[in-house]
Amino acid sequence: MPNAEYLGRVINDRRFLLAGIPLLSLVIAAFNLPGSAYGHWPLMAAHWLISMYFTAGYWLSNRQLWRWLLSRFPSPEQTPRRLWALAGLALLVTSAATVALTLPMHGLLPSIFPLEAPFLLRSARFSLVPTVAVLTLYEAMYFFEQWKGNLHRAEQLARTQTQAQLDALQSQLDPHFLFNNLNTLAALIEPENEPAQQFVEQLADVYRYVLLAQGQPTVPLAEEMAFIETYLALHKARFRDNLVVEIAVPPAALARRVAPLSVQLLVENALKHNEASRQHPLHLRLWTDENADFLRVENTLRPRTAGLAPGTGTGLANVRRRYELLDAARPVEAGAVANKFVVKVPLL
Repeated sequence: MPNAEYLGRVINDRRFLLAGIPLLSLVIAAFNLPGSAYGHWPLMAAHWLISMYFTAGYWLSNRQLWRWLLSRFPSPEQTPRRLWALAGLALLVTSAATVALTLPMHGLLPSIFPLEAPFLLRSARFSLVPTVAVLTLYEAMYFFEQWKGNLHRAEQLARTQTQAQLDALQSQLDPHFLFNNLNTLAALIEPENEPAQQFVEQLADVYRYVLLAQGQPTVPLAEEMAFIETYLALHKARFRDNLVVEIAVPPAALARRVAPLSVQLLVENALKHNEASRQHPLHLRLWTDENADFLRVENTLRPRTAGLAPGTGTGLANVRRRYELLDAARPVEAGAVANKFVVKVPLL
């Protein structure tokens, strides 16, 4: 979808209007100027002013039509619908504008601007040529700006994705070295020690997912949630009953997509910045609503009083920025609600 900055640049086209309307009206006036009028400056100026009056009316009315259709059908997938609607409605708008613009001129110069069907039809038909040219120019500007915006967003997304991976693996080892040593560790553990065996396998699964997610702008929610369950199982081994986890994600939502490791970062923030003790267990809930538009990550809000510096908010800001670059229909929302901290991640 077009971003607000781009729409502002295209719709706030004051310079384009101030230069385009006089120039186009001058060309039209020169094309329609009678041969006897050349050299008679007052008559030429009068023709130009009348041409500017009609040009401004046609231009502004069809420009308003284009803006309205762009707000209704903004995405690239909707371009054919927008162009077909623009073609049909521009014909109607131009015809209506012809009648509306001719009425005042008929009152001033009835012999030159008669309210007769042949004259109105001829005027509307002639006006369609510059109207199509102007609308085509607006569409070309829109397409070019979207192309530049998409290119810029792709570059930013790649940089943000790389930074997110570095944040998730600040001290990552060579993958082969890591997995070889995890396999060695699993072999050294006594066979009857199933919890230790399971812990090592889950640790390997966590790092495997992080490595596989590299370079992917989005992943299915099913994969991210499977990773989150393994990630939380590792923390449950440490927190035990001090961490209470509830996951309620219906199967229909699992086909949607999210930015990789974005949910993990939110879970990590909850564990890092909130108390999780026997007296005050940390309750963590991940769930989606009936429409599956958002994944909600909720945790009890009880900030830790010692051991860690206050959060800087950079992790959450990084998640927000990644979803902006992914053109999510809605932004990431976060805030405290009734002693809980809630983050709503849009499902793509």
